[in-house]
Amino acid sequence: MKKVERINIIMRYINNRAHFTISEIMHEFNISRSTAIRDIREIEAMGMPLVAEVGRDGGYFVMNNSVLPTVRFTDNEIKALFIAFMATRNLELPYLKSRHSLAEKLLGLISQNQQDDLVLLNQILLFEGTNPHNPDLLDLSDLPHPMLEQLIQILLEDCYLVVFVEEGGELKSHPIYLMRLYREKSSWQIEGFDLVEGKRRIIPVDNLTDVKPYPEKKRISKKKIVEQLRKQEDAINLVLELGPKAIAQFKKYHPLKITISYTNPYQTTAILKTFIHVHHPDELTEITNWLLFLGGDIKVKEIPKEVVERLQERVEVLGNK
Repeated sequence: MKKVERINIIMRYINNRAHFTISEIMHEFNISRSTAIRDIREIEAMGMPLVAEVGRDGGYFVMNNSVLPTVRFTDNEIKALFIAFMATRNLELPYLKSRHSLAEKLLGLISQNQQDDLVLLNQILLFEGTNPHNPDLLDLSDLPHPMLEQLIQILLEDCYLVVFVEEGGELKSHPIYLMRLYREKSSWQIEGFDLVEGKRRIIPVDNLTDVKPYPEKKRISKKKIVEQLRKQEDAINLVLELGPKAIAQFKKYHPLKITISYTNPYQTTAILKTFIHVHHPDELTEITNWLLFLGGDIKVKEIPKEVVERLQERVEVLGNK
């Protein structure tokens, strides 16, 4: 545990007790006597009114009618929080209203010098999606899909859901066990196990119209879901060797389910193994575009003929432009 974190926890520990000793602090936080004494002195210097009791069984207590002092941030912690806010702007993240109020509270906690540093950082740091003419920390206008926060709130209580989606102009429902909620290519996706069809299903959050709990009587256990998914694991049908240029492109972007294994200590060569659903048109198109994005610094060891055919079509189209 880092020192700043430990001291904050010790402050709360002290504030909830009428009396404490150095030995209790040592035992509770697994620290030495000298460390405990230094921490207590630092807490006193931060403004907590501690009164020492003299004697063999003496200790400390918090002066009556006193309160826990405000948690303080170091200069580097303030910069880290500020930069995190800047870097996550325009990403359609949930709880934007809470992020807005959180930013206001943080700014109210820091000193004028720290605020001046943030103003300067705001002027010189630009992240992707930042408007250079209005680089305002509190200008969080990238509203996510209205169903996203509702979905997250439901997930905190239950992962067995019925999701209602708009597909091809029709309203359809899918009972699923939600395994992951992730963001890929600027859009949020639900990865779930279809409880009726017994297979993995990907659903764009943008298509959601409603979410409801799935009836308990119809549920199957998480253990059975894992077993069914394991049985359905597909054989690898795409194997590539990547050189340094292809690895650089891979780091810029890759589909969520695809990973690479480096084949030398310098991480200049790697191997990619995955399964492509060639009968899923959207996935076939996506993987074709992505392979072209990787560039020519690859060696093909194994590839489905459908992917080769789609690559040839794309190359012909590009050649005619």
